[in-house]
Amino acid sequence: MSGILVVAEHDAGVFRRTAWELLGKAAALATELKTTVSAVVLGDAPAADLGSAGAARVIHVTGDFATYSTAATTAALNAVITAEKPDVVLAASATLGRDAIPRLAARLGTGVGTEVTDLRAEGGAVVGRRPLYSGKCFADVRVVRAPAFFTVRPNSFPQPTRSGAPAPVTAMAAPAASDGVTVLEKRAPSTATVDLTVADRIVSGGRSLKSKEAFDTVIRPLAASVGATVGASRAAVDAGYAGHSEQVGQTGKVVNPTLYLAMGISGAIQHLAGMRTSKVIVAVNKDPEAPIFEHATYGLVGDLFEIAPKLTAAFAAS
Repeated sequence: MSGILVVAEHDAGVFRRTAWELLGKAAALATELKTTVSAVVLGDAPAADLGSAGAARVIHVTGDFATYSTAATTAALNAVITAEKPDVVLAASATLGRDAIPRLAARLGTGVGTEVTDLRAEGGAVVGRRPLYSGKCFADVRVVRAPAFFTVRPNSFPQPTRSGAPAPVTAMAAPAASDGVTVLEKRAPSTATVDLTVADRIVSGGRSLKSKEAFDTVIRPLAASVGATVGASRAAVDAGYAGHSEQVGQTGKVVNPTLYLAMGISGAIQHLAGMRTSKVIVAVNKDPEAPIFEHATYGLVGDLFEIAPKLTAAFAAS
């Protein structure tokens, strides 16, 4: 193999958890395949720091990438891949991974394994595993032409130990590209909460909350006490208890946290489609026959209005 290239994303110069996660997994794969790991960074960020997680070399594309642009991102990554000729390219399954990576695969005449939750070395190649049918089964994906692209769901792999030396950095100017979009204004989110798609901990509420006031006074304090992002079932969103941006499920966001706490959620198939691959699922429901208990790691049968405040107090005190 000629190497594994990791697309290391960052927010205003701070590398995302997914960048470290992918580098750690790439380093493990590279050891098995007897190859090397490189990384690509778009825009202003401390590129050399990626050496601490296993990047032997970093390609730093200089230019203004503060605002995401499909054309600029695709052109920059295409230039790097054409020059470096990696066998495998790994990216997080987020905006860039869902938008630019399929375009690159089509442009380069190769394939992409999307939304994988595992990667392994087999027969001298990288094979990805992705959930199908709302996580009821899994498919192994092998891309037969290079570079093989894989987009990985956040939180699929542990964070690596960062102990390596800084990586040598090669600068590359961003190629000219425009998608004809002019940014008139940028507004920062009103909250600093981690987005659901990359959150490591999520507390979700369902229709059993019965009102927006109850949702806000029960679910949000519980989430805050454990440092989690708030989620909601479709029924709760349809009832106006939470915004659509907080919806987890087939018509909302697909999440893959380490901890998913489901409060008053029955476990309809639409909701399970969005959170079934969570590492640890804790369900609280007063109905002992609720389908969510079939998928829960831990289940509590009881009234969420009694249990949630106790959990909140216990987490806040710990």
